[in-house]
Amino acid sequence: MDRDSPSGFDPNGRSGEGGVTAKQQAATERFYPTPMIDETMQPGPVARLLIFAAVLTAASVAFFLFREQLEEPVLLAFLGLLAMIGVGYLFATVVGIVKIAPRSASDELSRAFVDTMEHGLIVADGRGRIIYANRAWAALTGAVDAKDIRTPRALLGDEPNAGPTVARLEKVLSDGKSGEGEFRLATAIAAGAEPVPHWYRLRARTFQVPGQRKPASAWQLMDITDERAEQERFFQELQHAIDHLDHAPAGYFSTDTDGRLTYVNATLAEWLGFDLGTFLPGQVSLATIVAGDGMAQIRSVRAPAGNTRDAVLDLDLATVDGAALPVRLMHRVTTNRDGSVSSARTIVLNRTFAHDVTANTGAAEARFTRFFNSTPMAIASVDDSGRIVRTNAPFLSLFAGLVDQAALDRDVSFETVIADDDVPAFRKALELAREGQADIAPLEASMPNASDRQLRCYIHAVVDAGTAEGEEEARREVAIVYAVETTEQKALEQQMLQSQKMQAVGQLAGGIAHDFNNVLTAIIMATDLLLIDHRPTDPSFQDIMNIKQNANRAASLVRQLLAFSRRQTLRPEVLDLTDVMADLRMLLTRLAGTKVNVKVEHGRDLWRVFADLGQFEQVIVNLVVNARDAMPEGGTVTVRTRNISEPESRAFDYRELEPADYVAIEVQDTGTGIAPDVIKKIFEPFFTTKEVGKGTGLGLSMVYGFVKQSGGFIYADSEEGDGTTFRIFLPRYVPAAVADIAESDVPHTAAETPAPAKAEAQSQREDLTGTATVLLVEDEDAVRIGNVRALSTRGYDVHEASTGVEALEIFDELDGQVDIVVSDVVMPEMDGPTLLRELRKRNDTVKFIFVSGYAEEAFAKNLPEDAAFGFLAKPFSLKQLAATVKEMLEKDD
Repeated sequence: MDRDSPSGFDPNGRSGEGGVTAKQQAATERFYPTPMIDETMQPGPVARLLIFAAVLTAASVAFFLFREQLEEPVLLAFLGLLAMIGVGYLFATVVGIVKIAPRSASDELSRAFVDTMEHGLIVADGRGRIIYANRAWAALTGAVDAKDIRTPRALLGDEPNAGPTVARLEKVLSDGKSGEGEFRLATAIAAGAEPVPHWYRLRARTFQVPGQRKPASAWQLMDITDERAEQERFFQELQHAIDHLDHAPAGYFSTDTDGRLTYVNATLAEWLGFDLGTFLPGQVSLATIVAGDGMAQIRSVRAPAGNTRDAVLDLDLATVDGAALPVRLMHRVTTNRDGSVSSARTIVLNRTFAHDVTANTGAAEARFTRFFNSTPMAIASVDDSGRIVRTNAPFLSLFAGLVDQAALDRDVSFETVIADDDVPAFRKALELAREGQADIAPLEASMPNASDRQLRCYIHAVVDAGTAEGEEEARREVAIVYAVETTEQKALEQQMLQSQKMQAVGQLAGGIAHDFNNVLTAIIMATDLLLIDHRPTDPSFQDIMNIKQNANRAASLVRQLLAFSRRQTLRPEVLDLTDVMADLRMLLTRLAGTKVNVKVEHGRDLWRVFADLGQFEQVIVNLVVNARDAMPEGGTVTVRTRNISEPESRAFDYRELEPADYVAIEVQDTGTGIAPDVIKKIFEPFFTTKEVGKGTGLGLSMVYGFVKQSGGFIYADSEEGDGTTFRIFLPRYVPAAVADIAESDVPHTAAETPAPAKAEAQSQREDLTGTATVLLVEDEDAVRIGNVRALSTRGYDVHEASTGVEALEIFDELDGQVDIVVSDVVMPEMDGPTLLRELRKRNDTVKFIFVSGYAEEAFAKNLPEDAAFGFLAKPFSLKQLAATVKEMLEKDD
């Protein structure tokens, strides 16, 4: 377009966005009395029909005037040509090649309407040829006749700011879609306008024209300079408003439904030390800037559904460096129709700047309010009938959900925050307060619907307090109640008592187990020696077997005692609980019986654990049997395994459960459940709910001891009538951690020493004899005599000693020619570990086997790191002793 043309539209003479000068209007009306038509446009069907009729008429007139001058062949040929033309036209009309359509009045109306639009409009056919342009397009682009009308590409394609927009819209049109774009030019498109920047909006769309194969395209051009100017003005006003709010002498913040900060003004940010450059709405919680229990005050402000509520709150905010900032909040809360908080807006007054007379007058009140709300103790004053008059922030925090500001406005009683069983005691204390008694005993209470949350309430009478100005006599304070939650304290006290009791019982059980093991070892060894001389056909054989079986049952009971006292011998190994539970499934099904259905649900990609396989299986068996006994009428026992990640472990409300990765084993039944007073005692030794003679009360205590000894946790959840769920949390196996434990707590050879079950299996070998020299050290005569006889019958040269001191003397008499030493751990004068250290001074290559009823870990920590030894747990059989000695002798030095 030639922008230097002297003729153009006067921007001051616009009519809307398409106004033109009088000269241009006259030119436009001269060239475009109707919608502008391109010179290349072909005549339509009606025009073609009129032209065809005119030609035929002219031909007929010529034929009539000159028929006499024409010869007969020429006349016949001419008439034949006219006949062929007529027949062809009729045929074309029938098949639809030629159509005669009258001009539609609606088309004229549509074009007249479009031609009066303020926005420029141009229409192009499928080949990109302009077929229509309205007057506004001519006015916006400066066109004065049809040849000046150009497509957007020809008009704006070379403009750096507008060209990309046009190219993008052409691509959109080629895809059959619609689009729009905006661009800015240094001057107006029409020539002659003022040289000021202009904004334009260009829209493009396609539409299908009847009878045309390719869709046509329509382009709409709008001058939005005034619109952008209005937006810029509005934005500037908004910036001024924000600037005024940011630098107001008071702080301001707003929060969303979830209590996250959506706006903080610069004043408050400066007070708190915030960097507004990094502040993002919704990323900071209000609780992070409120110190102490101030959030309880803020949450206590609740508005009725669909309304707002205002409150004045005195509390402390926390700065970035942790300092307390005393403030007064003008807090407004808005709620939705469903009662949920919609938003909150708050003005913050910095009380450290209050130096006027009014502030000085109320300084004492302000300081008292801060102290009152900052104390860690919940405080409330009550009137004559026990109704709460006022509270502090910790009180609202402690009893959140029971008391809020709205509830206080409705005269809530202090009795609503304690259990019903504690109400009589509170009323009695309140009566003493009315009488002005100075010494009122503290009230031990629990919270309603949460008996596990304990309280201690100190009640002090308010004597001659009088009535505050404007306060009704009925609201006179008669007592102040100081409430402290003692849940943790009570739990620690209970835990300490339980720990002391368990420790005492454990020491007793461990001591008894040691003596029992000696007795049982002697019995089992004696029966093994008797069985050597008696065959199954011997009348005494069955009695001897009965003695051995009962001794083994007693040994099992001793192992339970040791498990409870956590002194049992464990042989931990890396376990895949999926495989372990699959192997146990058939056994559990048989133990459960026909009335109980056992379901095993395996967790996916289960982590491995480090535990004793035999003891773990015994734990699951005990829990399933207990579940079976809790369902006399039948039911379902579900054994479930799953991984518990460290974040998930934090969600469990279990005391002592440390956040970590665990493998959880759950045993859930549909039985009668456990009463609350019983479930607290189920892990105590010798406690049972079964009938006399049907339970020792050591099953669950053994389970508890094994889990604790394995570094895990066990909990029981139950409700009467809804069944019980036992949850065991075993630590996830981490090779490095296990290696550290092994290096620090267990000698390097301990894991290689065969367990009693392994020794029993190895004792099945045919040759358990030997010729080595054995020094046997045992203070129990019966056990020592049995061991000496057991080894002597296998061919060993056995030297016996009853104490460690005697063993050293025998060792010296033999000039150290001892192949192996078998010693008890607990002995008078000198114990087994001390004996080992003394013998290593004489011969550091001597082989050693410890015999004990306690776990290896009980004594292995006191041994040298490079000490190599074997271990045999009491009670043991003759074959187990012989197999352990044989294996230790066969080991390479």
